[in-house]
Amino acid sequence: MNDTPLSGSALLTNAVGLHARPSVKLTQLAKKFAARVEFALDPVGPWFDAKSPVQVMRAKAPRGATLHFRCQGEGAAEALKAMLALVERHFDEPRAEDATIDDRASS
Repeated sequence: MNDTPLSGSALLTNAVGLHARPSVKLTQLAKKFAARVEFALDPVGPWFDAKSPVQVMRAKAPRGATLHFRCQGEGAAEALKAMLALVERHFDEPRAEDATIDDRASS
């Protein structure tokens, strides 16, 4: 078995970056895989365990940051593909350009 880490990156474009809700989604998805799943805001690290809610929140990734992923072990290719897809579809939340500041005023 090849245990070389697989890596990829995606631009964080959802309205408020990696806040609580996207962090939970990222962590829940990472936990579905046996592979080690890590991410960083810089390609050389520091690396955060994507299965740890505390570490994901600690990253404080802002909108516009690039999330660099590396996955290693059983299911690494599938894990990497899934993590990149989650970020690329904006964690299933509105993108920054779709969000409106006046949403609160209309409620």
